Amino acid sequence: MAGEGDIKLLGMVVSPFVVRVRMALHMKGVSYEYIEQDLFNKSELLLRSNPVNKKVPVLIHGGKPICESLVIVQYADEVWSGKGASILPADPHERAVARFWAAYVDDKLFPAYIGIMKAATEEARAEKAKEALVGLANLEEAFAQCSKGKPFFAGDSVGYLDLAVGCNLFWLEAIRKMFGVTFFDVGKTPLLAAWAERFAGTEMAREVVPDADSAVVFAKKLQARFGSNTSAK
Repeated sequence: MAGEGDIKLLGMVVSPFVVRVRMALHMKGVSYEYIEQDLFNKSELLLRSNPVNKKVPVLIHGGKPICESLVIVQYADEVWSGKGASILPADPHERAVARFWAAYVDDKLFPAYIGIMKAATEEARAEKAKEALVGLANLEEAFAQCSKGKPFFAGDSVGYLDLAVGCNLFWLEAIRKMFGVTFFDVGKTPLLAAWAERFAGTEMAREVVPDADSAVVFAKKLQARFGSNTSAK
């Protein structure tokens, strides 16, 4: 892949937000130096590059850091607009809709499924599972509207909202393996279930998205370190 300038990505393999950025850079055909970070022993480079939130991902382009995954994806699409496929929709309204649902995923879906892992009781876990399933029901409707009958949220090919949702798939599978919660039910969310299979089969996903077992291993390490009240973010 061809890159421009000095590009580094500070990340963590099992972070869905880092996976989101890596998929975006893959789509744009941008090469970069990947620097894995230790969640429990954050590097000086990470602390210096993201002093406010002190978390990954951080893209460092020409010595200048860009933080937060959705911001980085939009940045990459703009800076390398002449490379690879466009990520954000060209139409302003469609772009605004995609941004709305991407923010929804981070605000609603991610906390719900991570809450399943953090839950101290079966009752709390069931409540978080319910929240996650409600979130997916809303995304089912969003897919029907955004895709317009085509294979992906963005239409014929993967786009911004596909990345925003798709980066979470391996964690959803990890939660299913750990707690038996099925997120993509063919009976309840048939459009999303079919989309998830298509997304997982893309060359980009096969290259970038880690196996669900790696998330399971990481989750168990967190539980061993902090007990049941742990977070993967």
